Amino acid sequence: MMITNQKRMAAEIFSRKEGKKVGIHRVWVDPNYLTEVADAVQKDDVRMLIEDGIIKSKPIKGTSRSRARKAAFQKSKGRRKGQGSRSGSANSRSPRKQRWMSKIRSQRRTLKEMREDGSITPSQYRHFYLKAKGGSYRSISHMKSNIELDGIIVGGDE
Repeated sequence: MMITNQKRMAAEIFSRKEGKKVGIHRVWVDPNYLTEVADAVQKDDVRMLIEDGIIKSKPIKGTSRSRARKAAFQKSKGRRKGQGSRSGSANSRSPRKQRWMSKIRSQRRTLKEMREDGSITPSQYRHFYLKAKGGSYRSISHMKSNIELDGIIVGGDE
């Protein structure tokens, strides 16, 4: 039973009624009344079938964001970041300059605190500051261990 014309006419009617495009794939026809629908030749006949509820328009189906939200939540917790998910070099993901800036700032902050609380003298501060600037220390703990090797007692290791 061919009802393509009836579906096309129904789609046009629904498009006018809803104010947005309704395609033929959104037109639903009650399978129990296929013969009546096939007999409908004019738009008025199709309108009557729509009023009777034999022909309806399906709701617009959207793309669900639930999976995307779940993935974003997992990423916020640090998951899904393994080798297979990475595009870009290690340097592009965490640039050398950013790493250097965070490291040197924390080292300088620590040196400043040590100078202010009297752990080191201003001349020692200047000495270690320049060593830090030269990239001698990998981290704050490395810097502190080197300072202790010079015979200076560093607080905070109780």
